[in-house]
Amino acid sequence: MASIWEYANPVKFMRLTDRVLPFVAVSAGVCLLAGLIWGFFFTPDDFRQGSTVKIIYLHVPSALVAINAWFVMLVASLVWFIRRHHVSALVAKAAAPVGAVMTMIALVTGAIWGEPMWGTWWVWDPRLTSFLILFLFYLGYIALWEAIESPDTAADLTAVLCLVGTVFAVLSRYAVNFWNQGLHQGASVMRAGAVTGSDTEEKVSNIFAVPLFISIAGFILLFLALTLLRTRTEIRKRRTAALIAREQLP
Repeated sequence: MASIWEYANPVKFMRLTDRVLPFVAVSAGVCLLAGLIWGFFFTPDDFRQGSTVKIIYLHVPSALVAINAWFVMLVASLVWFIRRHHVSALVAKAAAPVGAVMTMIALVTGAIWGEPMWGTWWVWDPRLTSFLILFLFYLGYIALWEAIESPDTAADLTAVLCLVGTVFAVLSRYAVNFWNQGLHQGASVMRAGAVTGSDTEEKVSNIFAVPLFISIAGFILLFLALTLLRTRTEIRKRRTAALIAREQLP
Protein backbone atom coordinates (compact mmCIF):
# COMPACT_ATOMS: atom_id res chain seq x y z
CA MET A 1 0.00 0.00 0.00
CA ALA A 2 1.43 3.38 -1.01
CA SER A 3 2.34 5.78 1.78
CA ILE A 4 0.39 9.03 1.89
CA TRP A 5 3.72 10.87 1.87
CA GLU A 6 4.38 9.63 -1.66
CA TYR A 7 1.76 12.10 -2.87
CA ALA A 8 3.87 14.96 -1.54
CA ASN A 9 5.78 14.37 -4.76
CA PRO A 10 4.32 16.90 -7.23
CA VAL A 11 4.33 14.39 -10.12
CA LYS A 12 2.40 11.78 -8.14
CA PHE A 13 0.07 14.44 -6.76
CA MET A 14 -0.76 15.62 -10.28
CA ARG A 15 -1.39 12.05 -11.45
CA LEU A 16 -3.66 11.31 -8.51
CA THR A 17 -5.68 14.50 -8.87
CA ASP A 18 -6.01 13.90 -12.62
CA ARG A 19 -8.14 10.89 -11.70
CA VAL A 20 -9.83 12.21 -8.55
CA LEU A 21 -10.67 15.80 -9.47
CA PRO A 22 -13.34 15.11 -12.15
CA PHE A 23 -15.22 12.77 -9.79
CA VAL A 24 -15.08 15.27 -6.90
CA ALA A 25 -16.17 18.17 -9.12
CA VAL A 26 -19.13 16.26 -10.60
CA SER A 27 -20.18 15.02 -7.14
CA ALA A 28 -20.02 18.58 -5.81
CA GLY A 29 -22.23 19.85 -8.64
CA VAL A 30 -24.79 17.09 -8.14
CA CYS A 31 -25.00 17.60 -4.37
CA LEU A 32 -25.21 21.39 -4.65
CA LEU A 33 -27.95 21.28 -7.27
CA ALA A 34 -29.92 18.63 -5.39
CA GLY A 35 -29.54 20.24 -1.96
CA LEU A 36 -30.19 23.84 -2.99
CA ILE A 37 -33.09 23.13 -5.35
CA TRP A 38 -34.70 20.79 -2.84
CA GLY A 39 -34.14 23.22 0.03
CA PHE A 40 -35.27 26.42 -1.70
CA PHE A 41 -38.18 25.10 -3.75
CA PHE A 42 -39.46 21.91 -2.12
CA THR A 43 -39.45 22.64 1.61
CA PRO A 44 -42.17 24.58 3.44
CA ASP A 45 -41.75 27.91 5.20
CA ASP A 46 -40.88 27.71 8.88
CA PHE A 47 -43.75 28.51 11.26
CA ARG A 48 -41.66 31.17 13.02
CA GLN A 49 -39.09 32.35 10.47
CA GLY A 50 -41.13 32.04 7.31
CA SER A 51 -39.25 31.74 4.01
CA THR A 52 -36.13 33.38 5.49
CA VAL A 53 -35.23 30.02 7.06
CA LYS A 54 -34.21 28.76 3.61
CA ILE A 55 -31.03 30.81 3.71
CA ILE A 56 -29.83 28.03 6.02
CA TYR A 57 -28.88 26.06 2.89
CA LEU A 58 -26.22 28.65 2.09
CA HIS A 59 -25.32 30.02 5.51
CA VAL A 60 -24.67 26.84 7.47
CA PRO A 61 -22.64 24.97 4.80
CA SER A 62 -20.51 28.01 3.97
CA ALA A 63 -19.83 28.73 7.67
CA LEU A 64 -18.94 25.10 8.29
CA VAL A 65 -16.51 25.02 5.36
CA ALA A 66 -15.06 28.44 6.26
CA ILE A 67 -14.02 27.24 9.71
CA ASN A 68 -12.78 23.81 8.65
CA ALA A 69 -10.87 25.24 5.68
CA TRP A 70 -8.65 27.00 8.19
CA PHE A 71 -8.03 23.68 9.96
CA VAL A 72 -7.06 22.16 6.59
CA MET A 73 -4.57 25.01 6.22
CA LEU A 74 -3.33 24.36 9.75
CA VAL A 75 -2.67 20.67 9.08
CA ALA A 76 -0.96 21.47 5.78
CA SER A 77 1.17 24.12 7.50
CA LEU A 78 2.20 21.69 10.24
CA VAL A 79 3.18 19.14 7.60
CA TRP A 80 5.30 21.85 5.96
CA PHE A 81 6.99 22.66 9.27
CA ILE A 82 7.69 19.00 10.07
CA ARG A 83 8.30 17.36 6.69
CA ARG A 84 9.15 20.36 4.46
CA HIS A 85 6.94 19.03 1.66
CA HIS A 86 6.28 21.83 -0.80
CA VAL A 87 2.96 20.38 -1.92
CA SER A 88 1.59 20.75 1.62
CA ALA A 89 2.53 24.43 1.65
CA LEU A 90 0.83 24.87 -1.71
CA VAL A 91 -2.32 23.14 -0.43
CA ALA A 92 -2.50 25.67 2.42
CA LYS A 93 -1.95 28.53 -0.02
CA ALA A 94 -4.59 27.15 -2.40
CA ALA A 95 -7.20 26.64 0.33
CA ALA A 96 -6.98 30.19 1.71
CA PRO A 97 -8.91 32.09 -1.02
CA VAL A 98 -11.59 29.40 -1.08
CA GLY A 99 -11.95 29.63 2.70
CA ALA A 100 -12.05 33.43 2.53
CA VAL A 101 -14.90 33.35 0.00
CA MET A 102 -16.81 30.86 2.16
CA THR A 103 -16.33 33.12 5.18
CA MET A 104 -17.64 36.11 3.22
CA ILE A 105 -20.68 34.11 2.06
CA ALA A 106 -21.38 33.10 5.66
CA LEU A 107 -21.06 36.69 6.92
CA VAL A 108 -23.30 38.13 4.18
CA THR A 109 -25.98 35.44 4.42
CA GLY A 110 -25.88 35.70 8.21
CA ALA A 111 -26.53 39.44 7.99
CA ILE A 112 -29.39 38.89 5.53
CA TRP A 113 -30.85 36.24 7.83
CA GLY A 114 -30.26 38.26 10.98
CA GLU A 115 -32.02 41.46 9.87
CA PRO A 116 -35.58 40.03 9.85
CA MET A 117 -34.87 37.73 12.82
CA TRP A 118 -32.96 40.12 15.11
CA GLY A 119 -34.01 43.47 13.64
CA THR A 120 -30.40 44.36 12.80
CA TRP A 121 -27.84 43.41 10.15
CA TRP A 122 -24.98 43.10 12.61
CA VAL A 123 -24.29 42.82 16.32
CA TRP A 124 -20.97 42.41 18.10
CA ASP A 125 -21.96 38.92 19.11
CA PRO A 126 -19.01 36.70 20.23
CA ARG A 127 -19.42 34.27 17.34
CA LEU A 128 -19.98 36.98 14.72
CA THR A 129 -17.03 39.01 15.95
CA SER A 130 -14.65 36.05 16.02
CA PHE A 131 -15.88 35.05 12.55
CA LEU A 132 -15.16 38.53 11.22
CA ILE A 133 -11.65 38.37 12.71
CA LEU A 134 -11.19 34.98 11.06
CA PHE A 135 -12.07 36.59 7.72
CA LEU A 136 -9.43 39.27 8.34
CA PHE A 137 -6.90 36.53 9.09
CA TYR A 138 -7.76 34.94 5.75
CA LEU A 139 -7.08 38.24 3.98
CA GLY A 140 -3.84 38.72 5.90
CA TYR A 141 -2.73 35.18 5.08
CA ILE A 142 -3.35 35.70 1.36
CA ALA A 143 -1.62 39.11 1.41
CA LEU A 144 1.42 37.68 3.20
CA TRP A 145 1.87 35.02 0.53
CA GLU A 146 1.76 37.69 -2.16
CA ALA A 147 4.12 40.08 -0.34
CA ILE A 148 7.08 37.71 0.04
CA GLU A 149 9.13 36.68 -2.98
CA SER A 150 10.86 33.63 -1.49
CA PRO A 151 8.38 30.72 -1.55
CA ASP A 152 9.96 28.95 1.42
CA THR A 153 10.05 32.11 3.54
CA ALA A 154 6.44 32.84 2.61
CA ALA A 155 5.45 29.30 3.56
CA ASP A 156 7.19 29.63 6.94
CA LEU A 157 5.65 32.99 7.84
CA THR A 158 2.15 32.11 6.64
CA ALA A 159 2.33 28.86 8.61
CA VAL A 160 3.01 30.89 11.78
CA LEU A 161 0.10 33.17 10.94
CA CYS A 162 -2.07 30.10 10.43
CA LEU A 163 -1.21 28.85 13.91
CA VAL A 164 -2.25 32.19 15.42
CA GLY A 165 -5.44 32.37 13.35
CA THR A 166 -6.47 28.92 14.54
CA VAL A 167 -7.46 30.52 17.87
CA PHE A 168 -10.18 32.48 16.07
CA ALA A 169 -11.23 29.47 14.02
CA VAL A 170 -11.85 27.63 17.30
CA LEU A 171 -13.65 30.66 18.77
CA SER A 172 -15.84 30.89 15.66
CA ARG A 173 -16.89 27.30 16.16
CA TYR A 174 -17.37 27.29 19.93
CA ALA A 175 -17.96 30.93 20.89
CA VAL A 176 -21.61 30.36 21.80
CA ASN A 177 -20.47 27.66 24.22
CA PHE A 178 -17.82 29.90 25.81
CA TRP A 179 -20.09 32.90 26.44
CA ASN A 180 -23.75 32.96 27.44
CA GLN A 181 -24.38 36.20 25.61
CA GLY A 182 -25.12 37.35 22.09
CA LEU A 183 -27.98 36.79 19.70
CA HIS A 184 -26.51 33.93 17.69
CA GLN A 185 -28.18 30.65 18.59
CA GLY A 186 -26.27 27.62 19.80
CA ALA A 187 -25.45 24.62 17.66
CA SER A 188 -28.61 23.06 16.28
CA VAL A 189 -27.34 21.03 13.32
CA MET A 190 -23.83 19.64 13.79
CA ARG A 191 -24.31 18.07 17.21
CA ALA A 192 -25.70 14.87 18.68
CA GLY A 193 -29.46 14.90 18.81
CA ALA A 194 -29.76 17.97 16.61
CA VAL A 195 -32.26 16.34 14.30
CA THR A 196 -33.98 13.91 16.63
CA GLY A 197 -33.53 15.66 19.98
CA SER A 198 -36.25 16.15 22.56
CA ASP A 199 -38.89 18.83 22.18
CA THR A 200 -37.05 21.03 24.70
CA GLU A 201 -33.91 21.21 22.51
CA GLU A 202 -33.16 23.44 19.57
CA LYS A 203 -33.31 21.09 16.61
CA VAL A 204 -33.75 21.00 12.87
CA SER A 205 -36.75 19.16 11.48
CA ASN A 206 -36.01 16.30 9.10
CA ILE A 207 -37.86 18.13 6.33
CA PHE A 208 -35.16 20.82 6.46
CA ALA A 209 -32.25 18.66 7.66
CA VAL A 210 -32.05 16.21 4.73
CA PRO A 211 -31.53 18.82 1.98
CA LEU A 212 -29.29 20.74 4.38
CA PHE A 213 -26.95 17.79 4.81
CA ILE A 214 -26.88 17.32 1.04
CA SER A 215 -25.96 21.00 0.66
CA ILE A 216 -23.24 20.61 3.29
CA ALA A 217 -21.82 17.65 1.37
CA GLY A 218 -21.91 19.75 -1.80
CA PHE A 219 -20.05 22.65 -0.19
CA ILE A 220 -17.41 20.32 1.26
CA LEU A 221 -16.87 18.65 -2.11
CA LEU A 222 -16.76 22.07 -3.80
CA PHE A 223 -14.07 23.19 -1.35
CA LEU A 224 -12.09 20.03 -2.03
CA ALA A 225 -12.42 20.38 -5.80
CA LEU A 226 -11.40 24.05 -5.81
CA THR A 227 -8.48 23.43 -3.45
CA LEU A 228 -7.17 20.56 -5.58
CA LEU A 229 -7.58 22.64 -8.73
CA ARG A 230 -5.79 25.62 -7.21
CA THR A 231 -3.00 23.40 -5.85
CA ARG A 232 -2.44 21.98 -9.33
CA THR A 233 -2.27 25.55 -10.65
CA GLU A 234 0.30 26.50 -7.98
CA ILE A 235 2.44 23.48 -8.89
CA ARG A 236 2.36 24.48 -12.55
CA LYS A 237 3.32 28.06 -11.62
CA ARG A 238 6.31 26.74 -9.65
CA ARG A 239 7.38 24.60 -12.59
CA THR A 240 7.05 27.53 -15.00
CA ALA A 241 9.07 29.82 -12.71
CA ALA A 242 11.78 27.16 -12.38
CA LEU A 243 12.00 26.74 -16.15
CA ILE A 244 12.21 30.49 -16.71
CA ALA A 245 14.94 30.80 -14.07
CA ARG A 246 16.88 27.94 -15.68
CA GLU A 247 16.72 29.55 -19.12
CA GLN A 248 18.04 32.82 -17.71
CA LEU A 249 21.19 31.18 -16.32
CA PRO A 250 24.37 32.08 -18.25
